[in-house]
Amino acid sequence: MIARAPGKLVLSGAYSVLEGATAIVAAVDRYVIADTSRPAERQTDEVLAAIRAGAMKRAVWFDASALRFTLPDGGDVKLGIGSSAAIVAASMAAAWADEDRTLDNRVLFSATLSAHRTAQKGGSGIDVAASVFGGVLACTLGGEAGLVVKPHELPSGVHIHVFATHVAASTPELLRLVRGFSATSPDRYRSLMDRAKAGAHAALAAEDVPSLLCALTEQSAALRTLGQECSAPIFTPDVDALVEVATAEQAVFYPSGAGGGDAALFVGGAPPSPEFLAQAQSRGRFHIPMIVGAPGVHLVSTTSPSAAPLLGV
Repeated sequence: MIARAPGKLVLSGAYSVLEGATAIVAAVDRYVIADTSRPAERQTDEVLAAIRAGAMKRAVWFDASALRFTLPDGGDVKLGIGSSAAIVAASMAAAWADEDRTLDNRVLFSATLSAHRTAQKGGSGIDVAASVFGGVLACTLGGEAGLVVKPHELPSGVHIHVFATHVAASTPELLRLVRGFSATSPDRYRSLMDRAKAGAHAALAAEDVPSLLCALTEQSAALRTLGQECSAPIFTPDVDALVEVATAEQAVFYPSGAGGGDAALFVGGAPPSPEFLAQAQSRGRFHIPMIVGAPGVHLVSTTSPSAAPLLGV
């Protein structure tokens, strides 16, 4: 059995989702492929957690190269678009099909989320939601599964473009610095997080592109300040430099997710200009075409390119 699961982009709600905000996350058309007919070459911590929990019997072969970025020197680096979640989602879907288990993605989501959180010792799980359900989603901590997931519609006419870098972020380290700041400066942390949450709430409610951009700008400003005050490079120097360039084009430029490297997003009412693309490349940011709102985990026929989707969210 062969299954594919997509990577993700965090459009809104980074960090603040852990404080009760609703995040907006989108699946993208870069997939992990899992194949039960081939022996596993390696086993991730998330897959191991699923096996130990009895959610799957064995690890399966997978290819996550589509969620990595090839550097000019021939090396590669992770894009930061949710490879760990996509690997366990694709692996479990393929294994369940091979074991003739029910392929209801609501059940698959619960099992995948549990394994992912066990391996990572927490986390919001929004990347798991994107990999399993696909599309664009609004996610809030809580509910029976630990995460309430609903489809979300972005304003018409919004353009989202992804820019990769050679710098791979360490999300656990960034979270450690932010948590440390919350313990030593709780009032200041709460002030900045309240501002980020207000931006996330406004982004969720936005019905047009200008409203969305205004909300994302407010949210980004709060997280930028948070990073500065707790010495966490949420906004790296290259992203900082491109913020003003994007603003001149009536757009927003900010990290997708925790920051510190990995993918960054240009969000606007029009695509980035040739000048922005040139400025980005000069700072080590490379435009990576992606389609936002891609299908979630699904089985792929071995005899035809058709896909068999699981039940929707």
